[in-house]
Amino acid sequence: MGPRFEWEELPDDVRRAVELRAGRVVAAETVEEGLNCSTALVLDTERAGGVFLKGVLLTDSAGVGALEVEARVNIAVAGVGPRLLWAGIQAGGWYCLVFDYVDGRHADLSPGSPDLESVALLLRRMQLLRAPALPFPQLAARFRAYLCPGEAGLLRGDHLLHTDANPHNILISDDGSASLVDWAMPALGPAWVDAAYTAVRLMESGIAPVRARAWLCGFESWKQADAKSVRTFIGVTCRHWDAVVGPDKARPSNQRFRQLIE
Repeated sequence: MGPRFEWEELPDDVRRAVELRAGRVVAAETVEEGLNCSTALVLDTERAGGVFLKGVLLTDSAGVGALEVEARVNIAVAGVGPRLLWAGIQAGGWYCLVFDYVDGRHADLSPGSPDLESVALLLRRMQLLRAPALPFPQLAARFRAYLCPGEAGLLRGDHLLHTDANPHNILISDDGSASLVDWAMPALGPAWVDAAYTAVRLMESGIAPVRARAWLCGFESWKQADAKSVRTFIGVTCRHWDAVVGPDKARPSNQRFRQLIE
C-alpha cells in the first residue's frame, strides 16, 4: 500500500476532525504493521487518552470498503476486539476510524510460548460471539470459484469469523489477555474455522504439526467438526492458493493445511 502517512503529514482538515472528537493530540506514533490502510497512528489525546487512528484516501475504494466493514462488525466483537470510538470520519480527502488503543505486543506463536493459551482463550470467546444481523458473506462465497459441486453447503455456518488471525492481528497485553484487531475480512461459517487457520499459523511459527493438531484439539468445535466439512475447507483453501500464487509457491502453505488432519 506504500509508505504510511505520519500525523503531521495528514491534511489539516483530518487533524481538526480527530481533535474535535478526541481533544488535542499531544503525541503521535506511526504503526508500520498492517496492509489495508495508508495511515495507522497511536495518538495520545487530551480528552480520549490513547486512541488508534487508521485511515485511507477516499480515492482508495477498496480501502474505504474494508474500513466500512470494520465499522459495521465492531458492535459484534465487543470483548475480543477494540471498541470503535468514531466511525466514518471524512475530511481532507480521507476516510478514517478511531478505536480504543490496545496497549499490547504481537502474539508469539512459537513453541513453548505462553501466548498460545491466551490465543486459545481468545478464540474460544470468539466462538461465543453472535453474528450481527448484517449481510456478511458466507465463507463459502469467498471461495466460490474454487468449490466443487455440492461443497458450498459444507462450509455454511452462522458463526462470525475473523479469517485472518495472524500474529500481527493478535495483541497480547501485559496481563496476558489477547485481543484481535483488523476485522476487515469477516465471514460467516463453522465455529472451528478460525482455530484451524490459527493452527496453521502455529506451524508457520515452528510448532510441529502433531503439536499444532494437539492445540487445535483443545477446541470442542474442532473435535465435533464434520470430517467432510473439514476436508472441503482444506481442499478449497489449497485450490485458492494454487490459483492466487501458483502451485509451487503455494506448496508449503498447502502442506500445512493438509497436516491439520494428517
